[in-house]
Amino acid sequence: MSDRFWPSKEQLARIKPYFPLSHGVPRVDDRKVISGIIHVIRNGLRRRDAPPVYGPHKTLYNRFIRGSKTGVFDRIFIALVAEGGPPNRLMIDATRLKAHRTACSLLKGGIFPATSTG
Repeated sequence: MSDRFWPSKEQLARIKPYFPLSHGVPRVDDRKVISGIIHVIRNGLRRRDAPPVYGPHKTLYNRFIRGSKTGVFDRIFIALVAEGGPPNRLMIDATRLKAHRTACSLLKGGIFPATSTG
């Protein structure tokens, strides 16, 4: 049994209206890219480690970053949640990240650009 994820035609039709329109150059197959993004997130992989069946890893990265910045995924999640009504179950993630003790000094050392202009 394959652990690869492929949305059905019905599932893809539900989220297709939220995809941005193509400008000039035809886009890579939406089903392939969305499947690759979900596969990477679900399995905790680096995009570079995604199976080649999902297309180039750079395409997965670019589409995920652009979709996140433009709010594509937010709109998809909001629409899907609104369709479903109240949930039967809620889940809380208790993940936490620890920062290295030198992480707070990176801004002082000039590693990151200043966030204010004043």
